[in-house]
Amino acid sequence: MRMYDIIEKKRNGKSLTKDEISFVIDGMIKKEIPDYQISSLIMAIYLNGMNDTETTYLTDSMAHSGDMINLEEMFGETVDKHSTGGVGDKTSLVICPIVASLGIKVAKMSGRGLGHTGGTIDKLESIPGFKVDLKEKDFVKQVEDIGISIISQTGNIAPADKKIYALRDTTATVSNIPLIASSIMSKKIAAGDKNILLDVKVGSGAFMKTKKEATELANKMVNIGKKLGKNISAILTNMDEPLGNYVGNSLEVIEAISILKGRGNPELKELCITLATNMVMLARGIKEANARKLVINSINSGKALEKFKEFIKYQHGNPDIVDDYKLLPISKYGYEVKANKTGYITKMNAEEIGKVANLLGAGRSTMEDTIDYGAGIIIESKVGNYVRKGKIIATLYTNKEDIDDIASKYLNAITISNYKPNKKKMILGKIK
Repeated sequence: MRMYDIIEKKRNGKSLTKDEISFVIDGMIKKEIPDYQISSLIMAIYLNGMNDTETTYLTDSMAHSGDMINLEEMFGETVDKHSTGGVGDKTSLVICPIVASLGIKVAKMSGRGLGHTGGTIDKLESIPGFKVDLKEKDFVKQVEDIGISIISQTGNIAPADKKIYALRDTTATVSNIPLIASSIMSKKIAAGDKNILLDVKVGSGAFMKTKKEATELANKMVNIGKKLGKNISAILTNMDEPLGNYVGNSLEVIEAISILKGRGNPELKELCITLATNMVMLARGIKEANARKLVINSINSGKALEKFKEFIKYQHGNPDIVDDYKLLPISKYGYEVKANKTGYITKMNAEEIGKVANLLGAGRSTMEDTIDYGAGIIIESKVGNYVRKGKIIATLYTNKEDIDDIASKYLNAITISNYKPNKKKMILGKIK
């Protein structure tokens, strides 16, 4: 078998076999196939696509390129949730304690933020003392003891995906649905959960800008998961504006705690209840109404909040943050952004707002960048709110001085008009 022939075959729009795809991934990991040939194949895939069978073969091969973890064998009933990325998305901090409080084990590996999207691991690291890098035996013991652990992704989970993504990033081939689907699902397959819920974001702050694109991606990932023996479903959720009112690591921890206390942004709360409900449905095989009742009771009784505190303490964080937000890092300066006209906020460009948070210090442009855990944005007014000229619509937190240009970028990401817009639904669809 020759790499030249495989490139030619895909260049001509033909389907690759399981053996051909395995040959490529194996040769790449062993460094027997040069990057320029892998890049050529990626471009051929970008231009000609892959059918569901090919994408499944690619996903499975990438998943088996490194360590494989069998969480079902370790713990029995487990469930995971994966978001395709957005702005202000702190749902994992809320739903994982809820689900764990119901006796369902959550053994989760999460990533850091990059670009305009935030990462769960960065948010957890904003909690004083919290450790995200646990040895496997400590990770296993924690899940056995309290039913929940969230750690940083290990270095050898789906290494082929890391290699392919790096090449996609430098060859303008990132935005391809089969390649996106196989990238996400290879890590989920390698991580070993039987039950998987996908939160596929749609809108200006998501990688999938339209519902059509998001639906295609969700269908592709669900089909892959089912073919590889997973109990999986996907929910399409709105990311046309930031999720909740807080953007930035420690700020999002505060908002997550507020939801666990039964307060906070009603749209964020409803989304968390919906996601947690679907995780319980997957793990327990029960009807939606019954699962939702369990989730709401967990919040109202305080069980979910207690599980969150237990989770923080077990991973060496300070659980007192739940009752004293001053223990969390908050940046030195708070700059007020005021409306430049009177009217209704009709649009928020979530991606641009995510970039503003990064400029304030809350995110990174490269994986080597240092994060200011206390930086971020508190959004006072969102889509549908009426504002008068001069009203404070957001406060930007940073340790940087003279950020007039950053404040201007936030204002430019907001559209104020003289009509009240129709509010988009948070839940846009479900695929199972």
